[in-house]
Amino acid sequence: MKRITMRALRTLLGGGLASALFGCGMEAPEPPAPAANSYQETLQLQLLDAQPGDVITIPAGRHAFNRSLRLGADGVTIRGAGMDETVLSFADQRSGAEGLLVTGSDFTIEDLAIEDTTGDALKINEAQNVVIRRVRTEWTGGPKTENGAYGLYPVQTRNVLIEDCVAIGASDAGIYVGQSEQVVVRNNRAEYNVAGIEIENTRHADVYGNVATNNTGGILVFNMPNLPQTGTDVRVYDNDVFENNTTNFGIPGTAVASVPAGSGVVVNSHDRIEIFANRIRNNRTANIIISSMYSSGWAAAETVAGFDPYPDQISIRDNTFEGGGDSPDGLDLKALKTLMFGLTGAFPDVIWDGHVATDEAAARICVADPAVEVLNVDGPNGNKSPRVEREPHACALTTLAPVTLAAAP
Repeated sequence: MKRITMRALRTLLGGGLASALFGCGMEAPEPPAPAANSYQETLQLQLLDAQPGDVITIPAGRHAFNRSLRLGADGVTIRGAGMDETVLSFADQRSGAEGLLVTGSDFTIEDLAIEDTTGDALKINEAQNVVIRRVRTEWTGGPKTENGAYGLYPVQTRNVLIEDCVAIGASDAGIYVGQSEQVVVRNNRAEYNVAGIEIENTRHADVYGNVATNNTGGILVFNMPNLPQTGTDVRVYDNDVFENNTTNFGIPGTAVASVPAGSGVVVNSHDRIEIFANRIRNNRTANIIISSMYSSGWAAAETVAGFDPYPDQISIRDNTFEGGGDSPDGLDLKALKTLMFGLTGAFPDVIWDGHVATDEAAARICVADPAVEVLNVDGPNGNKSPRVEREPHACALTTLAPVTLAAAP
């Protein structure tokens, strides 16, 4: 059966049916006024009519939209003329929870910008084989709680490549990958977000070649309870993570709202992570923070059935550190820093809350560089005996396998 497209249906109803009714002496009504932005209608029809193999080209220029766009077909490419040439502006958005929502697999989007959405900029849900390349998401008014939560937001996806993108101003995470598998996030820039790059409840992810600066927290790797998938096997390497000291502007009650300003790389309750060959500097609370759910204040982890609240098998090696830890966020951390290191001192490069699983051999946190110290804040005992440690973390773990994608050779 021949497929009737949305455009053909509109033509049939608006043309043939109108002729049948009004050709018999009935007076035709006045045609509706043209849309304020006719390109909005053009693009939405292209998305509704899209079929596998289609390439939707968006020309250079600033295109205004007042409602969300949606794509459900598989095998579609959306292509602009460049992230600074093709701009989809949602500054006057009146409806919809995101700028563009994609639910189709084998999807590519490249060379355009999405600005000032009410909610998330680009959300991709339950898709496979996704490529996001040279896309900029930005809230142009600067860091504000009223900004949308996520810039690039693939969730419950598989085989995902995010590369050469820019994410600015998200009130949660600029680049977020959640509950996904087989992910590569490379060569992007995340700036002035609460979380620059966040990998959450995701299995097998490589995060490398990125720049994370001027966020509240640079790169976050989290496991959260009450989600259908637990994350494991994440490699964070060859990134520049520096000066992530922006005041936290996250929505109160969200996970990232508790991230202290001045956090470089943050690991929470996640297992099997390698942090290596990064350049991490001048993050004023700490260059690396490792914590359990017990220190997060987000949930009573012991009441969540089947959830492992501890960060297990964390490998930190071959990173370059500079500065950081000199002006931590929050009165408790400031007091601890002054008590242990004086007014002009600084925290070590790694802060750990001290919570470990019963099987300590499986829960090892290994720091290969003997010059890198770990501050154990003694969370299990109410922070009564914080101490600097080296020897307990002088160990090595089996290296993780790289992620391989057809789209990311």
